Amino acid sequence: MQTNAVVLNAPKTLALTSVTLTDPGPDDLVVDIAHSGISTGTEKLFWTGDMPPFPGMGYPLIPGYEASGEVVEAGANTGYKPGDHVFVPGANCYDGVFGLFGGATKRLVTAQDRVTRIDRNLGAQGALLALAATARHAMAGLDKSVPDLIVGHGVLGRLLARLTIAAGAPAPTVWEIDADRAHGADGYEVIHPEKDERRDYHSIYDASGNGGLLNDLVGRIAKGGEIVLAGFYTQPLQFAFPPAFMKEARFRVAAEWARDDLTATRTLVENGALSLDGLITHELAAEDAPDAYRRAFEDPACLKMILNWETPS
Repeated sequence: MQTNAVVLNAPKTLALTSVTLTDPGPDDLVVDIAHSGISTGTEKLFWTGDMPPFPGMGYPLIPGYEASGEVVEAGANTGYKPGDHVFVPGANCYDGVFGLFGGATKRLVTAQDRVTRIDRNLGAQGALLALAATARHAMAGLDKSVPDLIVGHGVLGRLLARLTIAAGAPAPTVWEIDADRAHGADGYEVIHPEKDERRDYHSIYDASGNGGLLNDLVGRIAKGGEIVLAGFYTQPLQFAFPPAFMKEARFRVAAEWARDDLTATRTLVENGALSLDGLITHELAAEDAPDAYRRAFEDPACLKMILNWETPS
């Protein structure tokens, strides 16, 4: 099978290209993608060429780990049927092209245990499930506490705030230095860090990816407080030890979602506890992929860019 996919041939060199798919087996699904999201974290690093060595990386590369679409072929062992709507966290089903992520494509082949059934009525919001599950993964578990301060009011920061409220916890404070991104809060306050005098936060979640903030964040926690690194950091992290020593600071790294996070997050969305409204600010046809990726990474007004694989430009 042939399909069209977004291919990064080198940093900042991207095109919509015809690629060959591997043949599906009895445990596989063939999915026609309707929408795929562009990540301004890890995908941006591949775009710029700044991604540190990572297993499975290389060029040419098909990006994208946020995709939703419709099953068009289902293997005998899958339990799925054509017409089922699913979220797909990328795929590695391409001949001669790295599929480290592999979700930015019109059609893909994937093992059935990789996908998650979703309501087709979610539309483009279905592609947000992985990011919402990543936020849930950072917070969920007996050894974890919900944030009372979130740094960054991008999509991840907004999801962390919404999940905190959905959990019945007090509304967190959110820091944001970009005046345009300070808008859109629902049930919590967004302030510039310079206007925040509080120094007794118990759990600070950094969703900015700015490792240079660590010393400031240490100064903002109560004794024994925790700083959760929820972004992605390309440079080695460092902080002054004496203030962290005096605070008995704890640091935790939050990785990507696990399978149960996807299932739990889908349930929260379907029962109305977690809203995905207002997170998608831009949507372009897949034919306009080069422009879409540039805008996603370079336009500060773009919170989340979605590629629409169904609508021509």
